[in-house]
Amino acid sequence: MQAMRDRARDRTPILFVNAPTVAPLGADTWVHLQIIRQLDRSRFDPVVCCAVGAPGRPTPYFAALQEHSDLEVVPVDLGPELSTAASRGRVRTLLATLPALSSFVRLARLVRRRRVAVIHTSDRPRDAAFCVLLGRVTRTPCIVHVHVGYGDWMHRILKWSLRRADALVAISAFVADTLVESGHDPARVHVVLNSIDIERWTPGAGRDEVRHELGIDADAPVLLAVCRLFEAKGVREVIEALPVVRDKEPDVRFVVVGREMQPGLRQELEDLAVELGVGNNVMFVGQRSDVPRFMAAADIFVMPSQWEPFGLVFGEAMAMELPVVALDNGGTPEVVVHGVTGLLSPLGDGDALIANLLALLIDQARRTDMGVRGRARVREHFGLDRTAREIERVYDELVA
Repeated sequence: MQAMRDRARDRTPILFVNAPTVAPLGADTWVHLQIIRQLDRSRFDPVVCCAVGAPGRPTPYFAALQEHSDLEVVPVDLGPELSTAASRGRVRTLLATLPALSSFVRLARLVRRRRVAVIHTSDRPRDAAFCVLLGRVTRTPCIVHVHVGYGDWMHRILKWSLRRADALVAISAFVADTLVESGHDPARVHVVLNSIDIERWTPGAGRDEVRHELGIDADAPVLLAVCRLFEAKGVREVIEALPVVRDKEPDVRFVVVGREMQPGLRQELEDLAVELGVGNNVMFVGQRSDVPRFMAAADIFVMPSQWEPFGLVFGEAMAMELPVVALDNGGTPEVVVHGVTGLLSPLGDGDALIANLLALLIDQARRTDMGVRGRARVREHFGLDRTAREIERVYDELVA
């Protein structure tokens, strides 16, 4: 550890605070991890604070960090997420916050001792508030990385934190616009698009095995959605489109991968599929750790998600050379180029969604061309190195 610190003397220390405790690894945590991995180590010295979990049961974030032995990892306990704390009694909530107070004192000392230049956290309300306060006490600039569009639905503590952070990093121009339109100073808002590790995504790898596992014929057209399952992701709209699509493509299958976030929704959607006569065409497989294999087994990625902040999964599908069918709103058009890497339709236009699905289902050459262009776009615009360099420019501005 001392040798690590000796090497860091001439570098700018950046304190990353991201403390989720449960699986899966969320997009906000994953993006932080990629930035940490790609930072120019000749200029910056990352110090990573996270919840580590119990012995033998590490948190997903801590487990991922263990792949990098050169990182300094500081265990913290920021207490329960604010939504969880709200459901507790007052005494239990107070007791649960005591470890957070201890962590705050320890980190304040660390920031001063190491002369940390910037504190970088996510838009989880608890983490954001913790770091804004830490920055105030230690007089250190604080960045909150914003992964969702600003709205009245946000926790009041997150709103408070966003107003008081020294800089806000938005994952898309769409997210940045919602911040500016809600009164945040444009000079504090920086757009840094998410990135994708394209080497993790190999088109076609595992296609036959997954189709065999699911009982899908080799030549059957497969539509795929990968998402946390709740209404806004648009799975219902795809199922409602299937009766017309199936009339043209009787063997079509719609596979949905992801954890149910809205209790009872999966059963409701399965019942809807049966009611519409397409029950045998729809498959829900739940949360999976082998998403790339499922993408390899698909022909089209379809997720008409409403006001998606960025759509990291769209980029991942493009990296797998899948054409994307989605909506023309939110941050989606910043990832998917209509007519080039996929087809976008207006929100609420079911006929346009059906037309886009059929246009790609009946034209394999067009699917192939869009897939190739999609992977090329990911390589050119969403590489890991680009995101890190843009974040470094934000750091430089704050330090200056």
